[in-house]
Amino acid sequence: MRITRFKTPTASEITPEAIYLKRREFMAAGATLGAMGLSPSSWAAPSQLNADGPAAPPWLQNKIAHAKPGKALSEALTPYKDATHYNNFYEFGYDKSDPAAKANTLKPHPWQVEIAGEVAKPGKFNLEDLLAGVDLEERIYRLRCVEAWSMVLPWVGFPLVDLLKRFEPTSKAKYVAFTTLEDKQQMPEQKSALSTIRWPYSEGLRIDEATHPLCILAVGLYGRALPNQNGAPLRLVVPWKYGFKSIKSIVKITLMEQQPKTSWSQIAPKEYGFFANVNPKVDHPRWSQAKERRLPNSLLNPNIVATTPFNGYGEEVASLYAGMDLTRYF
Repeated sequence: MRITRFKTPTASEITPEAIYLKRREFMAAGATLGAMGLSPSSWAAPSQLNADGPAAPPWLQNKIAHAKPGKALSEALTPYKDATHYNNFYEFGYDKSDPAAKANTLKPHPWQVEIAGEVAKPGKFNLEDLLAGVDLEERIYRLRCVEAWSMVLPWVGFPLVDLLKRFEPTSKAKYVAFTTLEDKQQMPEQKSALSTIRWPYSEGLRIDEATHPLCILAVGLYGRALPNQNGAPLRLVVPWKYGFKSIKSIVKITLMEQQPKTSWSQIAPKEYGFFANVNPKVDHPRWSQAKERRLPNSLLNPNIVATTPFNGYGEEVASLYAGMDLTRYF
């Protein structure tokens, strides 16, 4: 994994807080007009639409617009431009700019997710059915990449535990595995013979991690539907772990008795462990994890901050790992 410097956005590229807070009202009105049969172009100027792909269906826009506001952090939010144009999504390329440039091939609607394994009620479900009756909420979380850069992002989603309990996990469910879409037409990098990743991309959590209230499934970012490059239409967000654990564009969730194999822990097990908890005292073999570059940053303003254990969420999650040697179970 490479670390690439990113330019500081201009003032015109940063979404003012007042505009962001008003955006929900706009989206709620727009979703209502959409439900009346009016196209997005008829009720919004081009600059107000999601510039990173086709508009989400009205039912999803409406749910996101009515999400419960999140609790603010003391850190400033990462500008939307940075959040959507500096990404790792290797199904679309290996440069940070590749996902934003190439993810227009992804078709996030309609979308199905399979629930399988150790559950009483398995099956395949449309995204709108999975979200039926779900109250979305905004969660402002720090995102810490294993590459030692970070962001602060306002996700829109709901606790993963609320979804899992609907399918009645059995007593054998000790882990939860996640799988990303595998479609070489929609995700062209999957066709590359040079790729070191065994597609589809996979990740996993222990059941107590997956059912922790901080762990969410996100369908929105910054008050709008997830852009393709950020994992549309459904991604995991586990804020106390390195970003690669927060798998994107999920098509399958499997409850398992045994620990699942995950993509990066198979590719480089000495570098990317299964747990991947943010830990400033356990360095990556090729760089320190003690500090991080908070985006936006530049050569003259590197914006370096100290990394905190569990990405600052230790008070809530440290008990999950009581008695574990986190230098061994990294």
